[in-house]
Amino acid sequence: ADQMLAGKVIGIGVAALASLLILPACAAAPKRRTPLASRPAPKVGVTATGTASWYGPGYHGKRTACGEKFDQDALTAAHGSWPCGTRVRVTLLSTDKSVVVVINDLFPNHKGRLIDVSRGAARAIGLIGPGTGKVKVEVVR
Repeated sequence: ADQMLAGKVIGIGVAALASLLILPACAAAPKRRTPLASRPAPKVGVTATGTASWYGPGYHGKRTACGEKFDQDALTAAHGSWPCGTRVRVTLLSTDKSVVVVINDLFPNHKGRLIDVSRGAARAIGLIGPGTGKVKVEVVR
C-alpha cells in the first residue's frame, strides 16, 4: 500500500511539473505597444477638437517618450497616438490664438484630453491661467 501511495504521489508531482512547463507556452502573447517611430502619421489637414491641458514643471529635464529631453518652455506637446515629429497647430478656441507645436511625447488619453501642450505653448495661446481649454488641433506636417 505504501508503494502504491508513493507511486501516486510521484505521478501527481510529474503531472504538476509538466503543467508548469506546458501551460505558460499556451498563454497569450503580451500586448505590445506600437513603436513610436512606426505609428502611422496623420495626414496633413486632419483636424480634431477636444480638451487640451498643459504640463511642464514636474517633467522639465526628463526624457519624453520620444527620447528627447523635455523643455517646458519649448513649443512641444504630448498626444495619445500621433507619432514623434508630427507638427500640429493648436488653437485655443476661447482666445482664437494658435501655436505650432511638435509632438515629442506620448500620454495616456487621461480625463478625455486630446493633447497636452508644454508650458511654452500654453503661454503662447493663453492656456496657463485656465489650465485646460477647448482646442482645435490641425496637422500641418
